[in-house]
Amino acid sequence: MLPTEPAPPRPPATLTTRAIVVRHVAVFATFAVLAGTFWTNLFTIWGYTAVALLAGGAALACIVVVRPRWQRTRIPWSLVGYGALAVLSLAWSAYPSGTAATLLGAALCTILGLTLATCFTWPEVLRVLGRAVTWLLALSLLFELFVAAVLRHPLLPNFYAGDSADPPLLDYWSRDLLFSGGRIQGISGNANLLAVVALLGIIVFGVRLAARREQHAAAGIAGPERRWTLILRLALSVTMFLLSFSTTILLAAVVTAVVLVSALAIRRASGPAARTPVYLAIVGVAVVGAVAAVAFRTQLLGLLGKSPDLTGRLDIWATVWRLIEQRPVVGWGFSSPWAPWEPLFTDLVIRRGVRQLQAHNAWLDVWFQLGVVGLVLFAAVVLSMLTRTWFLAVDRPRVDLDAHRPYTALSLAPVLIAVSLVVQSVAESRLLIESGWVLLVLLVVKTKQEPAWPVPDTGGSADRASAPRRDHLSR
Repeated sequence: MLPTEPAPPRPPATLTTRAIVVRHVAVFATFAVLAGTFWTNLFTIWGYTAVALLAGGAALACIVVVRPRWQRTRIPWSLVGYGALAVLSLAWSAYPSGTAATLLGAALCTILGLTLATCFTWPEVLRVLGRAVTWLLALSLLFELFVAAVLRHPLLPNFYAGDSADPPLLDYWSRDLLFSGGRIQGISGNANLLAVVALLGIIVFGVRLAARREQHAAAGIAGPERRWTLILRLALSVTMFLLSFSTTILLAAVVTAVVLVSALAIRRASGPAARTPVYLAIVGVAVVGAVAAVAFRTQLLGLLGKSPDLTGRLDIWATVWRLIEQRPVVGWGFSSPWAPWEPLFTDLVIRRGVRQLQAHNAWLDVWFQLGVVGLVLFAAVVLSMLTRTWFLAVDRPRVDLDAHRPYTALSLAPVLIAVSLVVQSVAESRLLIESGWVLLVLLVVKTKQEPAWPVPDTGGSADRASAPRRDHLSR
């Protein structure tokens, strides 16, 4: 009897009109949250609010249209607990209107995070993020070129309410520094935010370029990946990262690179016994690196052009700590970001003439707002995100009895994004708001609902019963 030939791989499913519309809507909503203060600079805070409501409503519409299958046994309870505590803090908040307003913003960001996590597969999530990042970086470069080549002077936000004759430096939308070698700010008007998006682009396009060498079925991508397009997008991300130089994001990039090398080393280990010495080596290098960073912090800060007080952060942290001491258990009430109209925040932290609306440390911010109870829940959320994204990256896909499926470069992206977010949380509180919170919700929910990297149905698997469901957007 002649052996049967294996069935040829099935072609990728064709996207339906509904799927295309949902993807475009998700790209718009993701771009809107990545752009952040761009909308405030363009339309004032009221325009920003309108765009936020539109993006949140669009994301909610995606969930209603797609109707994703939710596995109730895989609910990230730490995230649910943190959100419930934030809502309950209305009962004791020292600034109830600020708590209510920022809870609305957090809810909109949570909806978008849930949309990305439940309506798209992992590879599709990377595509959505990639398109949103490309739009933001490309528009930022064009915007800075316009300011430098056409206007040739710094630009204030539209409808600027401050003293336009002598505004604080931090209030400028663009400082016209593209041709003078300074830090550009892009359409968001903030060099740090631009660097965050650029680093996200480096991660997304880097892993997609590496995955291009894999078979399209193994990568789970519908349609060919054009190499030159990915190279251009990666080059754009690197260029904008360098032009918007941020010490915080540079450190995040370094730690992310170390994690990438560590994950690749673990992948090369053939079994649990072989992984143990690799893990010990990684821990040893991390401890030595941390000790060296603390011991030579003054020299390192000098090389990076930072003052010993971390650009005023030590004073900000001291101010926030004094508030924490007054209400250490349940905090003062949720407000991420700090509501500028509330009396407590009016003159709490003023730096270089600009009111600060965050503690510049997500962990202190959570402790201040929700006390030690909230801090424990938040730590559980972050720890679950890190551990699940790590094992998603270093373990082979296990969706059936086959324990020897090949790795994919794409599965490295979640842990790299997670690590970059956590490193940034030490010097910034943006993990709690806008794009930071969206990505946190996305990673926590997605790794809980879909803990294994998807393996597309190629038509030749002998064990089809336990294979994951096909992309519901392509049905």
